[in-house]
Amino acid sequence: MSTGQVVERMCGDTFLIQDAIGEKIGKYIQLLSTFFGGFIIAFVRGWLLTLVMLSSIPPVVVAGFIVSRIQTNLSTQMQANYVDAADIVEQTIGTIRTVVSFNGENQAITTYNKFVRNAYECALREGAVIGLGLGPVTGTLFCTYGLAVWYGAKLIVDGGYNGGIIINVMLAVFSGALSLSLATSSITAFAGGQGAAYRIFKTIEREPDIDVYDKKGIILEDIKGDVELKDVYLSYPTRPDHLVLNGFSLRVRSGTTMALVGGSGGGKSTVVSLVERFYDPLSGEVLIDGVDIRRMNLGWIRGNIGLVSQEPVLFSSTIRENIAYGKDGLTLAEIKRAIEFANAENFIAKLPNGLETMVGERGTQLSGGQKQRIAIARAIIKNPRILLLDEATSALDMKSERIVQDALDIIMLERTTIIVAHRLSTIKNADVICVLQHGNIVEQGN
Repeated sequence: MSTGQVVERMCGDTFLIQDAIGEKIGKYIQLLSTFFGGFIIAFVRGWLLTLVMLSSIPPVVVAGFIVSRIQTNLSTQMQANYVDAADIVEQTIGTIRTVVSFNGENQAITTYNKFVRNAYECALREGAVIGLGLGPVTGTLFCTYGLAVWYGAKLIVDGGYNGGIIINVMLAVFSGALSLSLATSSITAFAGGQGAAYRIFKTIEREPDIDVYDKKGIILEDIKGDVELKDVYLSYPTRPDHLVLNGFSLRVRSGTTMALVGGSGGGKSTVVSLVERFYDPLSGEVLIDGVDIRRMNLGWIRGNIGLVSQEPVLFSSTIRENIAYGKDGLTLAEIKRAIEFANAENFIAKLPNGLETMVGERGTQLSGGQKQRIAIARAIIKNPRILLLDEATSALDMKSERIVQDALDIIMLERTTIIVAHRLSTIKNADVICVLQHGNIVEQGN
């Protein structure tokens, strides 16, 4: 699912649950009490006429049930269309520069209008169903009026009833029957809320295979930073039939720099994902200091790994807050020291508000090199023993690359470093260079 779909579904499901457990419960209890109270009074006052009038209940219940089922299905379709429309909005606004560059505004609006139009048509059909469903219910009640008046007259003549009893029974039965028909809207809300609650609780109670909140696992007293992959096989969940790593083995000794190069799809970035434990291998082991990473405490091991990606993601806040995201309880001195290591001191000093400068959404107020140096500062602020650089300089111009590379050369000292790169300038100083092809190492050297 996309981000927009998840957000819209959670918002929509929460609203359905609120509708079900809010006013509808009180209203349902009131209507149910009116139904039972009305028929109790009716049976006490005139049981024979009440039994005859009970013939109106099955048609009302059947009509209400049919309307409720159709309404629930249409409501589900309408919600699905709103989810798709929200996904279009999220993608379009989130990548508005790309949309504008391709003149895609009209296409996005057309697609959005299509989903909204579908939702609108579902709403129209839902209204028509409710209106048409109300007809049989009201018609049945009017027929029951006629039956009650005709049979009540016979009971007055032959059964000893009087006009007061007939009126009492009619009003009591009609109040109870009307309450039952009105209760169908509450039952529809309960049905929608029940389905929404199932989806919400399924999400809340979901236990991922790799759970960062799991407090179990080994925590080593000291980490040297030896990284080893032993006979690893891996395929991504979206493509289970395609092996990305096929019996892959690699060892990176503590304090050394290992560069991974090769064509796209060879498995370079997958190695980084395995060390970060974004995925677990189908078979084989990923070891850090000789211990299987699956046996370690996930939060602790990620706290000892620094990751700098090709496209650094900055949050829409200040430079200081973006750097401090890497570690809790940081002092200003520690932040400034990380900035110095990342070679970002000069450009931050020239900004109007220094560390308090807002970077904009996804860092749009900064250049590529500036964003990358902020990401480096964020990665090294926690002083990681293992450093992962996934094409950290590939999107930069030569001048920015040289500045960022100088910063990386400083922070790689005495750290276990795995570099994924395509440029010779990035990897020429690596201790070992591995060439990957089809999920295996085909060459290795310096």
